[in-house]
Amino acid sequence: MIDLYTAPTPNGWKASIMLEELELPYTVQPIDLGKLVQKEDWYLAINPNGRIPALVDRDADDLAVFESGAILVYLAEKTGKLLPSDAAGRSRAIQWLMFQMGGLGPMQGQANVFFRYAPEKIPFAIERYQRETRRLYEVVDRRLGETEFLAGDYSIADIATWPWVSIAGWAGVETEGLENLERWMAAVGDRPAVQRGRAVPAPPESDEAPKPEEIEKTARKMLA
Repeated sequence: MIDLYTAPTPNGWKASIMLEELELPYTVQPIDLGKLVQKEDWYLAINPNGRIPALVDRDADDLAVFESGAILVYLAEKTGKLLPSDAAGRSRAIQWLMFQMGGLGPMQGQANVFFRYAPEKIPFAIERYQRETRRLYEVVDRRLGETEFLAGDYSIADIATWPWVSIAGWAGVETEGLENLERWMAAVGDRPAVQRGRAVPAPPESDEAPKPEEIEKTARKMLA
């Protein structure tokens, strides 16, 4: 059994989508980011960086794994799925995973911050990060004009990238004109495991969906 510590963010969805794709049994441990649970000592013992997601593999001597990309690689190697075994295929998948981890995710994350959360609107910062995110989308679009999925076959590279592109509008970034990207977005989004993973963690039944202003308030608190 795997314990997944997560919250409804693109990085969190990477881990839950991967677990759903692999059909591995897991329990969900929601982390309330607004209450800064991720900064509590018990959680820092699992993830020293105080971020989500993280997991503990109870079948591997309670091994703790943090960083979303590392989680994807760990689960792929644990099961022998969604990461090619040949050197060239593995390298392609890892390259596109690193592209997301080191480029698309951080740039879009900064676009989110300056477009949505910053108390002072700084046009230069907003435009800089939105423009760079769009450029990276164009890189993905060109790649997807050559192959169905980022590494050829569906892999951890797609699982890492799709959650971020799925919230492009939240960062004020358009996908219009990127036909290959939009085709890929629809194909990945239609996968049942992706839909299930995207819904993790489920909100309490008694709660209404959070309003945009509540999301922004929580984000500002975490950035303080």
